[in-house]
Amino acid sequence: MARWAPCKRKDFIAKLKKLGFESPEPGGRHFYMRHGTFTLTLPSNPEYSVPQIKMLVKEIEVGIKKKISLEDWQKL
Repeated sequence: MARWAPCKRKDFIAKLKKLGFESPEPGGRHFYMRHGTFTLTLPSNPEYSVPQIKMLVKEIEVGIKKKISLEDWQKL
């Protein structure tokens, strides 16, 4: 059975681009990525933990109004 795994920041950004997000923009302490009117704040750490990824994916689902399953996430 598939499991969530830690993800490097650059890989996370690449997955977001495949979901239709624009390139990261600087702003204050963090970078941001936009999908239409939704703006996602990217944490600055070089690798994201499993709980952090799950939290970000839930935030993305609300922002883009689309469910993202583990299988969908791994295919990106």
